[in-house]
Amino acid sequence: MTLKLRSVGTSDRGLIRSGNQDALHAGTWLVAVADGMGGMAAGDLASAIAIEAVAPLDRETPEDALVAALQSGIQEATVRIRRAVSEDPERQGMGTTLTALLFARTGSCLALAHVGDSRAYLYREGVLKQITRDDTFVQMLVDQGVITADQASSHPRRAVVTQALQGDEVSPTYATMVPWAGDRWLLCSDGLSNVVRPDTLAEVLAEYPDQTACARRLIDLALRAGGPDNVTVVVADIVEE
Repeated sequence: MTLKLRSVGTSDRGLIRSGNQDALHAGTWLVAVADGMGGMAAGDLASAIAIEAVAPLDRETPEDALVAALQSGIQEATVRIRRAVSEDPERQGMGTTLTALLFARTGSCLALAHVGDSRAYLYREGVLKQITRDDTFVQMLVDQGVITADQASSHPRRAVVTQALQGDEVSPTYATMVPWAGDRWLLCSDGLSNVVRPDTLAEVLAEYPDQTACARRLIDLALRAGGPDNVTVVVADIVEE
């Protein structure tokens, strides 16, 4: 038996924003979520550039080349965003988060790349764990013991990111993990994680085995919570074949 990645992604502009600055990729080997910032047109462009830069990684990759592949994808995104800003000065300040998961061709390993505050969660054997750490001002305050995690969720500056893909050099976080059959990954923009509690996320991931129904339910919960931001969800399951 070989482990395979099966994914579904969906996105909604929410109830407040006039457009959607999120972008996603839900493939056979790669899943990714990007949340653009820096004004309407520029945010759209930045997230689209990031996803277009990493999308070619959705192919069979040896396990010892996963992190290098993600690094090259992020470097390509950085170069393209820098070029886009140089072509139009009004795009200055545009950027995007990026959280991406790349699955090895052998099914024995996966690698994660992360910059910004879009998140990756792993639901394994009934337990939900946030795998990524937000690159945000409030997370820094939490790490320093200034505020609690509960206080961070309602802090007025919770949307201030300390790192994003903006055409400059960044220091993404990379990690490798061993997948288990039955693992369920959730990648999402902060339009979901800022308004739906982790325990509720866990309940939905457990209750909806169908990926499309699961993703739709998560979007619906974000909208019921006011839908203040664009909402993007990718549900990826590790299955035996």
